[in-house]
Amino acid sequence: MQTLTLNNGVRMPALGLGVFQTPPDETVSAVQAALELGCRHIDTAAAYGNEREVGRAIRDSGVPREDIFIETKIWISDYGYDETLHGFDKSAAKLGVDRIDLLILHQALPTEFDKTLAAYRALEKLLTDGKVRAIGVSNFMVDHLTALLDATDVVPAVNQLEIHPYFQQRDVLDFDNDRSILNQAWSPIGGITFYPGYGEDRKSVLADPAVTAIAAAHGKSPAQVLLRWGIQQGRSVIPKSTKRHRIAENIDVVDFELSTDELTALDALETGRRGGPEPENITLAAYGRAIPEA
Repeated sequence: MQTLTLNNGVRMPALGLGVFQTPPDETVSAVQAALELGCRHIDTAAAYGNEREVGRAIRDSGVPREDIFIETKIWISDYGYDETLHGFDKSAAKLGVDRIDLLILHQALPTEFDKTLAAYRALEKLLTDGKVRAIGVSNFMVDHLTALLDATDVVPAVNQLEIHPYFQQRDVLDFDNDRSILNQAWSPIGGITFYPGYGEDRKSVLADPAVTAIAAAHGKSPAQVLLRWGIQQGRSVIPKSTKRHRIAENIDVVDFELSTDELTALDALETGRRGGPEPENITLAAYGRAIPEA
């Protein structure tokens, strides 16, 4: 699997398994399948409620810990300096590790950005102490990133965002690229666009004629085309699946290349419609919930 070099020199597999909304009882089997199939990057979060199962699957896999890149996220309820340090302790204990490879802030929490800044300073402390190998953010827009960079010392290694052909956030991608912040795609095959909460007119990116035509030309699935689109443009991609054959399919994206015209055709599918929540609407009142102790 291709790797990407973060801005502090740490190497990270370009493709990982995401476990968002994966029930704990399905998480172990999904992570075990991914590791058996050769995936070496697992992305979870405190708010997903399945860090413990991710850790169990990693321990039982037989794959050496140093060969697996573990990424997790601090939820907004644990923002603040001391709170975030404790958030790391909770996540590390659930995962069963002493060090986390990539620890990121899950949302910008713009209405209480002082808590966000304190949380990020705690990540900087964890990085200095060697408890994490890299730090970053998720769902941060340009104004959030600008404020963060003005107030802190370490440039985030990663910004995890909703990125798929129907919603590309090119302003954020360009801002990040200019500052050596790696863009990492959640929902890279556009799954968010056909979740029930997307609306009555939800439409799967996977069924778009432009995507299916490219897939047919390469003898690949639409999902493989979309993952290749992200990787080929220098991004990290975190597809989610609990099915072994889908996980295997998602990993099998290294033996073909999209042409310039094909990349352009996929870029042209932009709708400007966000599938996930608006970052500005994330508040403790609306989204806060206690993260259980380990």
